[in-house]
Amino acid sequence: MKGSTLSVITGIDTYDVRFPTSRELDGSDAMNPDPDYSAAYLVLRTSDDGPEGHGFTFTIGRGNDVQVAAIEALRGHVVGRSVDELCGDPGSLYRDLIGDSQLRWLGPEKGVMHMAIGAVVNAVWDLAAKREGKPLWQLLADADPEWLVSQVDFRYISDALTPDEALELLRRGKEGAAERAQLLLERGYPAYTTSPGWLGYSDEKLIRLAHQAVADGFTQIKLKVGADLEDDIRRCRTARAAVGPDIRIAIDANQRWNVGEAIEWTNALAEFDPYWIEEPTSPDDVLGHASIRRGVTPIKVATGEHVQNRIIFKQLLQAGAIDVLQLDSARVAGVNENLAILLLAAKFDMPVCPHAGGVGLCELVQHLSMFDFVALSGTTEDRVIEFVDHLHDHFLDPVVIEAGHYRAPTLPGFSAEMHAATIATFEYPKGEFWAADLAGTRQPAQAGAEKELTA
Repeated sequence: MKGSTLSVITGIDTYDVRFPTSRELDGSDAMNPDPDYSAAYLVLRTSDDGPEGHGFTFTIGRGNDVQVAAIEALRGHVVGRSVDELCGDPGSLYRDLIGDSQLRWLGPEKGVMHMAIGAVVNAVWDLAAKREGKPLWQLLADADPEWLVSQVDFRYISDALTPDEALELLRRGKEGAAERAQLLLERGYPAYTTSPGWLGYSDEKLIRLAHQAVADGFTQIKLKVGADLEDDIRRCRTARAAVGPDIRIAIDANQRWNVGEAIEWTNALAEFDPYWIEEPTSPDDVLGHASIRRGVTPIKVATGEHVQNRIIFKQLLQAGAIDVLQLDSARVAGVNENLAILLLAAKFDMPVCPHAGGVGLCELVQHLSMFDFVALSGTTEDRVIEFVDHLHDHFLDPVVIEAGHYRAPTLPGFSAEMHAATIATFEYPKGEFWAADLAGTRQPAQAGAEKELTA
């Protein structure tokens, strides 16, 4: 990796950044009716004049301060480390953080601490990609297969995927990678949109946004379901009429149901030809997902947004419990663990359709899918990345959608860096917006700015 051999990490700055999305019901679903999309955000400061590393994990409001505190608890593992060593081997930090026995007791490898580790590890990858002068997807795609294998933790998954198998998959993925990279830059990566389908939206808004999605080139939309069956039947009928028979409609219950209920409810919506049912029950219930899959076929079962680590993904694959794997860029312990998950999916020939939408998640996860296409699976067949059209303007390198596809990022890094003005405005509780809002002194002009900034 490029950079001064004398450079070290001198500090971690952390921020509790929250957006008032609940006021427009953006992000609303059967389990989360009033989310305020938020980021527990960090910046890795260095001792030289080179770039900094930016990372975050995603929450929906209350508790974001707890997530920030968890990131703060990792400071001692990072400050003082050599920048060159971190960027040359991000897995060394991943292993140290996962291996801290006292922090591990709080998991292990799940929950708030695990997500905090992911935020820090992702910031290191952002730093490494910036210092190499490449977008992260390209950094990963260009990397030697042996080095990528060294970044993967095979503990608890070697019964399903060995290092030798992973190396063979990555070597095979190199074949034709240059041509696929060029194709990616020319046409982008397929996307689908959840923007029409939030549970709190009126039917009129659903229809308008569904029409817009088709006009924008999307071939799949997603609706939130699970609160009221009759309401879901009406909304699915409305959406199908709006988009016609050729557009895929996925449905998402956000973990709302028991196993039997999931089967009955999903089959009650089968007349509208749903492509998949997402998160039909608890993400920890591997056997429950397998039962649901058997009970709703040919409707596919998709999950992964709240799957806490590579081990649960391994079990879902081994049990034949899912048809679509939905990795998340900020739920597990960062890029290193997501490499393991992508390799598991490739071993089981499982389509990966990542979860995104929450603040910054689209920006991050596009890199993982693009690496997968270029240098691992080599295909985009039945693979799409979720897209939700809000909060992107708060990032220096926001996603760009063209003709229903993510355009490949070309700026160096992980696309994780927020504008300084965004942090100054939406840091909780002292940012300009929240200070005025909590004091009850926000003026009408500020209220208008709120809607513009969260659009």
